[in-house]
Amino acid sequence: MIFTSLTTIAVCALALVQGAPTSNERSWEEAYAKAESVINQMSLEQKVGLATGMGWENTLCVGQTFESKSPDFPSLCLQDGPLGTRYASNGTAGVSGINAAATFDRQLMHKRAEIIGKESRDKGVHAQLGPSVDIFRAPTGGRGWEGFGEDPYLQGISASEYVKGVQSQNVIATAKHFLLNNQEINRTTSNSDADDRTLHEIYAWPYARMIEAGLTSVMCSYNLYEDVHACENDKLLNQILKKDLDFKGFVMSDWGATHSTVASANGGLDMTMPGDIVMGDGLSYYGKNLTAAVERGDVSEERVTDMALRIAAAHYKVGQDKDFPETTLKSFDRANEPEVVVTSDEHIKFVRDIGAASLVLLSNNDGTLPISSENLNKIAIIGSDAGPPSVPLTSSLSEGECTDLACNDGTYAMGWGSGSVDFPYIVTPTEGISKRAGESVEVVHTYNDWDTEAAAELAKDADIAFVFSKAPAGEEYLLVDGNNDRKNMTLWNNGDNLIQAVADANKNTVVVIHSTGPVLMPWIDHENIKAVVWPGLPGQETGNSLADVLFGDVNPSGRLPYTIAKNEEDYAAHISPEYNIEYTEKLALGYRHFDANDIEPLFAFGYGLSYSTFEYEKIKINTNRGKNDVLATVTAFVKNTGDVDGAEVPQAYISFPESAGEPPKVLRGFERVFIKAGQQTKVTFEFKKIDLSIWTEESGWTVPEGEYTVHVGSSSRDIHQTATFSL
Repeated sequence: MIFTSLTTIAVCALALVQGAPTSNERSWEEAYAKAESVINQMSLEQKVGLATGMGWENTLCVGQTFESKSPDFPSLCLQDGPLGTRYASNGTAGVSGINAAATFDRQLMHKRAEIIGKESRDKGVHAQLGPSVDIFRAPTGGRGWEGFGEDPYLQGISASEYVKGVQSQNVIATAKHFLLNNQEINRTTSNSDADDRTLHEIYAWPYARMIEAGLTSVMCSYNLYEDVHACENDKLLNQILKKDLDFKGFVMSDWGATHSTVASANGGLDMTMPGDIVMGDGLSYYGKNLTAAVERGDVSEERVTDMALRIAAAHYKVGQDKDFPETTLKSFDRANEPEVVVTSDEHIKFVRDIGAASLVLLSNNDGTLPISSENLNKIAIIGSDAGPPSVPLTSSLSEGECTDLACNDGTYAMGWGSGSVDFPYIVTPTEGISKRAGESVEVVHTYNDWDTEAAAELAKDADIAFVFSKAPAGEEYLLVDGNNDRKNMTLWNNGDNLIQAVADANKNTVVVIHSTGPVLMPWIDHENIKAVVWPGLPGQETGNSLADVLFGDVNPSGRLPYTIAKNEEDYAAHISPEYNIEYTEKLALGYRHFDANDIEPLFAFGYGLSYSTFEYEKIKINTNRGKNDVLATVTAFVKNTGDVDGAEVPQAYISFPESAGEPPKVLRGFERVFIKAGQQTKVTFEFKKIDLSIWTEESGWTVPEGEYTVHVGSSSRDIHQTATFSL
């Protein structure tokens, strides 16, 4: 076995981040000064133009603002998505956001975003429509794969690294969808009902962390809150986002989420996208209607000036006034798109590396993995999820050919919808495994999910049988077999029966699942299932990333960014068909709910196996008692007690004083550390005031007095060391 790739990933990612091009990014003060010098010369109509989209399918990009002449200000190109550049050729189809979260590695998160930002910039994109930080509230949520899981702290760290990485490339990052947009069914007509404490501690938490990181744009969501559309909601946009969180950038609407002129402008919406009243109608709530509202006195010109200043300041803050490339996209005329290559060998290698780093090994009985081709004669690969798609996987609007990846076809490496990008190619699991196994090993396969007898026959005499299944999901405007949010937690394409049949036939069965989120595993206790592998949504290098782990070139270190339950009813929240979506779980979401109700998960949040073993010891706490923003520091030593090098992910959870009314414990720190066999390393967690605060109606953010407990371990349920301190 060779364990070199993890070291390579860590060192390579650090070198690439350190070697990033010098940013032109300014402070907000400098950016606003630059913006004021331009906006103060503009007429009312010019300022309105900055705030108004030019209309759906009328522009090079999915959204584009009007340019200004005398004074000059460019038309801004806004383009999806949180994974890469949509409607663009010659780019990279990397891992999804949920995989970035599964690495629990800040450097990898940052480098992924840096690549997304660079490729977007090189195509002339001014605003990247990501990251998505919609909390993975319900296990069957259709777009949970675009974001970073069920926990607000993990979302906040992941998203902050995304903002810093994208904006280091002079591209505006756009956090979405503000706020309480956590399901696709009825997303444009439902009302999200959450109390203020839940709103602040769970759903607004990642936005606060991104704003601290310099976030320049926010996209408001389709849903209503307190029976008012989010994109004209004074409480959400003006009070919470701009006042409480001190957000200095601009707010754009989701596409078609503007519902008024006056209420939207006064409610805090700075830019309407794509500009139409109904997408493609050529009309607009802003444009001439906004100008008229100012002339009538319904909207002040000062408010329109504020819109323009926020937009221009974001543009100048990331340094787009210096040598920014011409926009070369042709989103709605792909046949005539200029050939501008923005991918590279470096980007492709990184996708492979982060795909392996984000793979979660759920079970590994009898040391079945890693495998060695030296001990194998025959491998069986079973299931359509291991095979190639029959049509090109492109983010195009063409009908009948997997529109925006909304299809059930071949191996599954990306969800569908506006967050998808073109696959320039895809390395299937069969290709990756076959190449790595070498010519001396016979590899047989079937992609027929429904003929379980043939699958069993193929598997019965193989040394090892890999059975693949999947559970896709995606955005509301596209349905696959009636799903956007998943209708249930069952595997697609006869997956459970296929797995059962293969396991009955082969005593050395390995299950591989590509899924947007948790699935049910009725076969998990089958004695012949020796390992369960969870690659997530790994992008174009999926087969190579998988093979790197299966054959031991990479020691797995991915961790679950959500809880996998034994039963669907074990979760705190579910997709609701009602107008009023009640967030009755409040703070007890995800693993917090399982802890609070003493429910045993199948696989816990933060869980993942390694080919090595690790021990924790010597936990120590120092409290600072107000000397600075850090109130407590915890150190612990982690030792690699196995015989192979590998990475461990120590996680720190906090139990608040009982009077605080918090869940039993909440994540407040993690680090991914590479440790050579037999060696140990010290891990340090710093807890700032915000980490130890709760939200109260009376006082806002408050640090409760009393005893805190720190739990350090390798998942939310695998705690190795605890200690207490008082504040």
